[in-house]
Amino acid sequence: MVWNLPNSLTALRIALIPFFVGFAYVPGRWGLIISTALFGMAALTDWFDGYFARQHGMATNFGRFFDPIADKLLVISALVLLVGMQRAPLLLVMVTLAREVLVMALRERMAGLGRHILVSSEAKWKTGFQMAAILMLLVQDGLMDVPLQQIGLFFLYISTIFSLVSGFRYFRDAWPMIQKNN
Repeated sequence: MVWNLPNSLTALRIALIPFFVGFAYVPGRWGLIISTALFGMAALTDWFDGYFARQHGMATNFGRFFDPIADKLLVISALVLLVGMQRAPLLLVMVTLAREVLVMALRERMAGLGRHILVSSEAKWKTGFQMAAILMLLVQDGLMDVPLQQIGLFFLYISTIFSLVSGFRYFRDAWPMIQKNN
């Protein structure tokens, strides 16, 4: 395995999870601000590791395997945290988590068939809205008293719609291949 910058950023994303979750429980406004900043840093590593891997020819099998896992761990941790804090609706989070698990299983099945599922534009939009929603719902009004909860919830609803659309398209596109190989 090659240990390069993109793989280091993926590992950093995973390593930041307990810290952003832990700071969310520190009493007062600063705990949530630090938690939000750490989550934002972790979310940025997702963009940067992909950028360096693609633009500089640093893609590895480790990165292809672990990058989506790191993304899911980050998002799942944040969404479960937000439900526990009563800042995100359980139903939306359950739909999103179900989609993530099903798409991960589909990716594994397709990899077993020698096929890879490319990330769709809907999934990229889903991720963008999801990360923005999580940031807003974490910090809420902790930053300069700007109320972000309603915008964060709206973004979470939008990301859930993109989750369902992209998940449906992944399964629709993969279904003929799965049927052919069963």
